[in-house]
Order: sequence, then C-alpha cells, then structure tokens
Amino acid sequence: MLSLRCLLELFTRPIGDEVNQVSISMKIVRRDLVPNGPGSVKMVAVDSDDLWFAYNLIAPGDSVMAVTVRKVLREAASGGRDAERVKLKLEIQVQEVADYDKEGSVLRVRGKNILENEHVKIGAFHTLELELQRPFVLRKDVWDSLALEVLKQASDPGASADVAVVLMQEGLAHILLVGRSMTVTRSRIETSIPRKHGPAIAGYEKALDKFFENVLQAFLKHIDFNVVRCAVIASPGFTKDQFHRHLFLEAERRQLRPIIENKSRIILVHTSSGYKHSLREVLDAPNVMNLIKDTKAAQEVRVMKDFYDMLSNDPSRACYGMKHVEVANERLAIQTLLITDDLFRNSDITTRKKFVNLVNSVKDSGGSVHVFSSLHVSGEQLAQITGIAAILRFPLPDLEDIEM
Repeated sequence: MLSLRCLLELFTRPIGDEVNQVSISMKIVRRDLVPNGPGSVKMVAVDSDDLWFAYNLIAPGDSVMAVTVRKVLREAASGGRDAERVKLKLEIQVQEVADYDKEGSVLRVRGKNILENEHVKIGAFHTLELELQRPFVLRKDVWDSLALEVLKQASDPGASADVAVVLMQEGLAHILLVGRSMTVTRSRIETSIPRKHGPAIAGYEKALDKFFENVLQAFLKHIDFNVVRCAVIASPGFTKDQFHRHLFLEAERRQLRPIIENKSRIILVHTSSGYKHSLREVLDAPNVMNLIKDTKAAQEVRVMKDFYDMLSNDPSRACYGMKHVEVANERLAIQTLLITDDLFRNSDITTRKKFVNLVNSVKDSGGSVHVFSSLHVSGEQLAQITGIAAILRFPLPDLEDIEM
C-alpha cells in the first residue's frame, strides 16, 4: 500500500491569526554531557509529546534517576507488619523501556536499582513511572548524534504546528489532535441517524441536530486555539458544510468567543470517510498545507510525497529495505534518507549503532535525514515498507538484483 501518509512532528502555539508564537517544550534543567561521550541531562516533561521524546531517548544500558513511590513493610506496635507507601529517589540501570501510555501520559522504565537506599536493595528490580511535570535524570555512556538530535528537537520549540481535526460523516465524528510526534484521538461521537426520506424527515433533522450539538461540545472541550494553528472540519459529502454552518450559528447565538475570534483558522476539507484512516487526506490538502508551510511538518509531508513520486516515476532512484539502503549509501548515492524512530529502539546495542552510523554517514556525504514517528500515520506507512527508505542522487538499477 503505497499511498501518501503524512508526518506532523513538533508543535507551535500561535496566538490569533498572526505568527506571534508561544511554544512549550521539554524543560532542560541541567545538561552535563560530552558529544559522542558520557554525560547526563536533567529534564522535565511538559506535555505528552515530551514523554514520547524521552521514550526515544532512553535505551537499555542507560540509567534513569527519579523520585518514585514504593510500598514498604514496617514493624507495627502489635508485632505485625504494616504496608506503607513512601516517596524515595531511585536510579535504575535500564533493562527495558517497558511501556509508553500516550493517553495516560506515563512512560514506564524497568531496570535494576543502582542507588543505595534503605528501602530498595542494590540490584533489586523496579519500574520507574515518568510523568508530566516530574523531573528525571538520564545518564548515557555515549550521547551519540541521534540522541543529541532527539534532545534538540525535544527542547527546541522551532517552527512547526499543531492541528486539530474533526473527521466526520453523518452519525460519526472523531476529534483528533496531531502534535509534534503523535496523533491522539480526543473524542469519538456516534449518533443514530434515521433515514431522510418520507415521514421520517422530522426525526432525521432532530437526530442530526443532536449529533451536531454533541460534536460542538467535543469541539469546545478538546480544541484550544492557544495551542493549535488551525482546526480542520473534514467529511465526505455536505456533512462538513452543515456542521460548519451549525458551529457558527451557535457561536453567534451563544457568544462562543473562541470560535468567533478564530473563524479564519477553521477550514473545510473533503475526505472519503469520517474514519481515522482519512486523516492522510486532510494533511495532504493544499489549504491545510498552506497554513503549515513554514513548519518542519510540511517538509516531512513533501519528502514522503517525493519518495512515492520517485518510486512511481523513476524507480531506479528510490529504494527501501536495509540492504538496498546500505548499498546505496556505500556508493554515496543517498540524497534523502527516511527512517522510523522504532529502528533506534532496538534492544541490541550493535544494531542501534548500525542505524546511528548510517544516519551520520548520509549526513557526512551531504544527504538529508528525516526520522519519522511511529505514532503518526506516515511512520506507520514507512514501517510497512521495512521502516527505512531513500531517494537517490542518481539511478542504481542494479539494486533490484540484490536480495533484501
């Protein structure tokens, strides 16, 4: 399946319609490291995207220090033992980045305790839960170029965008937020709509009004124009136009200032359905691209389109799969490398290093590198074709003869 999917990374927080921007990013409290050498960074995750960056930064063999809560047993006066939850500072040698819960905004990291503590023995296993607004320290033996790049992206709010999308069709709507590194479903609204014809027309209109009111309430609850650059209403047929009219009529009637004041940032897009897979059609739409054209997100959309265009029109100048990409790199043929962040989370240090070396080599030979998030539709698409691909400077027709 080689249709275009889009990547939206990073996010900017514009105010009003102008390009005045207030951005929130990972807070770096202290940084003490040597590039390509050891060191530590103390940081605070401000939003759920920051925890995703941390998920990409932390690898087996690193150590993470944070305040945690642990259940301990104490001797009671009666001679029994009481369980008590105590706060304590632990540092663990990471064995596994166990779980990233994007809805609950929690990152769980499992490993062995390496910090002397009266409640937890050295070498005992513990799972640290990294949460929003709670500082943690990450130590690495080697801060390689990829780790430094992720750290830079996390802490630099540079030009990019956050987009809210209302994907809908009659009786079904999804409210989606597309951020720096992930797409999150904030609400799903379903209402039974009777047929439109004959005597049932009154019931149809009443059900449609109820559906639009439910979508309006979700819109007000989940879409913050201090965060998003634009809100897109998308559907097949005329559902988007009907809801758009309902939205502004109700905004005027109820004096809903966020909607009235941001009218120009609410745009309409045609899609084939109201289901989440149609998000790619929204992000490819020219009127959406125009609003995010000065962002890194737009670059990712373009590079994805360039790759698929090249694959269709001049296939000897596009390749995917590690073996083909490695051979193309050995011949200094890579103009643009596309790679998913999943590949850098390999538990085998040698394999991770191989990907890091590939990225450095492409950059050293003058190529560009785009790392795609596996929590965006484009990262999922790239993963379907091995997670690694390249646009080439010149044709390499003999690549097809090499087994992948």
